[in-house]
Formats: sequence, C-alpha cells, structure tokens
Amino acid sequence: MYRYIIKRILFLIPTVLGVVFIIYFVMNITPGDPARAMLGSSAPQADIDKLNHELGYDLPFLQKYFNYIYNMVVKQDFGISYFTRQSVFAEIWPRYIVTINLALMGVVLSSVIGIPLGIYAAVKQYSLWDTVPSIFAFLIAAVPSFVLGMILLFVFSLKLNLLPSYGITSFSNYIMPALTISIPPAAMNLRFTKSSMLESIRQDFVRTARAKGAPEKIVIWKHALKNAMLPIITNIGLNLGMLIAGAVVAEKLFSIPGIGSLIVDRITYKDEPVIIAGTILIAVCFTIVMLMVDVIYAYIDPRIKAKYARMKG
Repeated sequence: MYRYIIKRILFLIPTVLGVVFIIYFVMNITPGDPARAMLGSSAPQADIDKLNHELGYDLPFLQKYFNYIYNMVVKQDFGISYFTRQSVFAEIWPRYIVTINLALMGVVLSSVIGIPLGIYAAVKQYSLWDTVPSIFAFLIAAVPSFVLGMILLFVFSLKLNLLPSYGITSFSNYIMPALTISIPPAAMNLRFTKSSMLESIRQDFVRTARAKGAPEKIVIWKHALKNAMLPIITNIGLNLGMLIAGAVVAEKLFSIPGIGSLIVDRITYKDEPVIIAGTILIAVCFTIVMLMVDVIYAYIDPRIKAKYARMKG
C-alpha cells in the first residue's frame, strides 16, 4: 500500500513538468506580450522592448521553461507577477483557498442531493419516485451553470433579498455559488448512482441475501450499496477535480476572488508566472484527489486488499 502511494506521489513530478511545458508552449505561440498589455498599444516600441527584457519575457522558450523549473524546485520560488510585480505565491494562495472551499461545498451538496435520490430511484425503479427525479436530472444536466446562477441571483438576491449577490465576506456568500456549481453534478450523481445501484441489485449475491431472508434494508444498504460505492466514489473524486478547475463560472458571476477568475483575468495580460502557478496548483490538487480515491478503493474493496497482501508477502 505504501509503495503504491509513494509511486502515485512521484507521478506528480512528470505531471507538473508536463503542465508547465504545455502552458509555456501555449503562451509562447499566442500573440501579444505582457509589456504591451501593461503599457498600452500606444506606448513606444522601445519602452515595450525594455519592459519585456526586464520581465525576462524575451528569453528563448526553453530557457524560460528551464529557468522556471529551476526556481520552482531549487528556490521554491514561483516568480513575480508581470502585472502587479508582487510574489506570485502570495497573490494566488488566498484565492486558491477560496476556490477549494467553494469546490468542497459544491461536491458535498452534489453528493448529499444526488446519491440518496439515485439510491431511492434504483430501489423504486419504474415508479413515480424513479420517473420524476430521473426527468428532473435530465433537465438540470442540460442547463448551463451560469443560467442557474443568474436564476438564483434573480430569485434570492434581487427579489427576496435573502442572500448577498457578490464577494466573500461570510458563509452566506458561499450559498448561491455552491448551489450554482453543485446542481449539475448532483443530477449526474443521481443518474450515475441509479445505474450503479441497478447493476449491483441484479447481482447473484443480492439474490442470495434475499433468499436467506435478510431484511430489504440490509440487502440494499449493506450488500448492494457497498458493491456500488466504488464507481460512485470515482465519480465524486472527478466531480471535485472538475469543480476546482471549473468554478470560474461561479467566481466570475458572483465576483468571487478565486483562482479560476484570477487565471482568466491574467490571460489578458499574458501574466505567465500567475497563470502557470495557478494551473500547477489545480493540477496537483486534482492528482491528489485521484490518489485519495485510489486509497479509499483499497480500504473498501477486499480484492485490492488481498492484492496488496500478496505483494507484501
């Protein structure tokens, strides 16, 4: 088990190197430069060239790439923002925490809403308790997040004046953004949980448990659900990773100072240090989430436990 965890942690190294290389390559082929974005299109070319040289933007692509890797690994330095001239890490870390909090709230809400409804829909298949949630899930899954966000703003902020419409100053500021990003994944969780539960309910071990006279609650919650949880856990992990990377819609709509909105804003200025550092944090977090999912797998699935026990022996 420990050997597997260490192996997955070491996998972060090529992941980060690949992310940095791709971002540097994309930024290198896109038109424009940070000096022109900062000084304006009417600034003299000499001033633009001078500022680009001071920022190190005019260096060759590979030299910039290896310089960044060296500073990040050896000096633990993510660089200085081209736009604000402040430390990149000090600038992005508070926003990163905001995005993590929002994504965690979103994944908890989507799981609390979607998974129980999916289980109930599977147990009550072909009944009204199955048809109504399934139709509702299909409709919600087709609605974009920004449309849901605008509806929530209109109802709860403009009409009812119950929730704040922008910023992050208290817990109430998180409610509408968290609902905005959690409702579509909740619909996906419902459909995914339902199909996984239906597959599990039809297995032979469930028929055997019923034939032995086990109560229906025990059959569903102890036998069927335990077997169906593996793909559900994978889906939850993927949802968390996608919400961390995709919370930018809610961040822009509700004026939340998150990492996604920061990256989008700095793309305009080609602020490479901020864009690359923010993308690295998102990539590392996504990889860690997938590692946690694999570890949970090992504790839930007895087949994986047996595999590691044989490897240890």
